[in-house]
Amino acid sequence: MATIGVYGFDGDSFLQQLQRANVRLLLDVRQRRGVRGPDYAWANSRRLQAALADAGIAYEHHRELAPTTELRQLQYAEDDRLGVGKRSRRELAAEYTRRYTSEILDHADLAPIVSALPSDGTAALFCVERDPEACHRSLVAQRLTERHHVTIEHLRPW
Repeated sequence: MATIGVYGFDGDSFLQQLQRANVRLLLDVRQRRGVRGPDYAWANSRRLQAALADAGIAYEHHRELAPTTELRQLQYAEDDRLGVGKRSRRELAAEYTRRYTSEILDHADLAPIVSALPSDGTAALFCVERDPEACHRSLVAQRLTERHHVTIEHLRPW
């Protein structure tokens, strides 16, 4: 399994990175499936799904793994306190991590995701942040490793 974010890619380089990693299934773990700004319009759900279909990559939305609006606001408040923007964040706030784990991840059944992993390729957890350490997808990936022995590769822009 892999993880990948939006920031740092354009539509073409994003698809190229997925193809290099032999991704056959993209698991979207965003609450809101859009990204602000014209540079990332390609990552809005309908455009993204069309591009993935053209590339032969299946798409699933797993909203149950998305942070709530309240949790996102908690992270934004910490970002503001530290003077970092969402696109330059390097790590998650400890309180966000604790609450995401207890409120979302501990209640999520990841077994169906594991059982649906492609046998002839890779699945990728997808969200917005460039670095997995700054995104909840890293927490999902860590749980998949710990409880389901799934090997994770974090895909990043070059």
